[in-house]
Amino acid sequence: MTARPLHSVAAASLVLYGCATFPVEPEPGAPFGQISSKLGRPGFVLAAPHGSSDTHTGAITAEVARRTGFGLVIATGFMLEPDSVERPGRRYQVNRPTEGVPGRPPSEEVETQAAQQVYAEFERRVLETAQGPLVLYAEIHGNGHRETAGRIEIATVDIDRDTAWRLRTLFELIRDARLRARPDAPRLAVLVEPLDSLRYTASAAKQAGVLRLPSRALHIEIPKTARTEWRALYTEILADFLAQAASLVESRGRVPIPVRGGP
Repeated sequence: MTARPLHSVAAASLVLYGCATFPVEPEPGAPFGQISSKLGRPGFVLAAPHGSSDTHTGAITAEVARRTGFGLVIATGFMLEPDSVERPGRRYQVNRPTEGVPGRPPSEEVETQAAQQVYAEFERRVLETAQGPLVLYAEIHGNGHRETAGRIEIATVDIDRDTAWRLRTLFELIRDARLRARPDAPRLAVLVEPLDSLRYTASAAKQAGVLRLPSRALHIEIPKTARTEWRALYTEILADFLAQAASLVESRGRVPIPVRGGP
């Protein structure tokens, strides 16, 4: 029996969420992937640009979208080189028109015609899923860097420090409420830009990619433990957080939330 590629398995599972799936072949003979999408609340879109290569982010994003009612866009495949023991493989970056290696600086990424075609299709699906102005766009990514293993990082677009503090406090309250029933689970910290300094600022996607499009955006990086053994718990936390953050961000901080201490 021939094993199916991981991106094929991931894309097939998205059918269960009612997604429409579109194959994308950047150029003849090039590796191809798939972009799946599903309409939801107009103006609110949740996406996973690396739904298969960032392990389990496709499934996490689909479940969070189901719980929140956000529109959904997930890209799977788009690997140019397989991962090795030494380093991750090169891939299309999908949410911007470049190729690169996960975790490496944006300065090392290369813009190619094939990468531009992949990005153009991803952008088109995001805008179609928004069904009008893109009020709030959120992306879920995964990383395995040792420095960020104990935290979730949220890079932002058009979020001021006060709103960032409210978002961080909101996440902490939801996390701690969930962890009371699971004291054995890791209590991952959360950092929110511009209040906190991040390793993953999504600068390339802000300058030349999809993050230049929305009125406001949240780029969420989650570590391996939240995508593997504690995936179910942190999926619930992310869903609760985004459902409430949508109202908070849309109103630019005018909706009061319970807080502890000051910014």
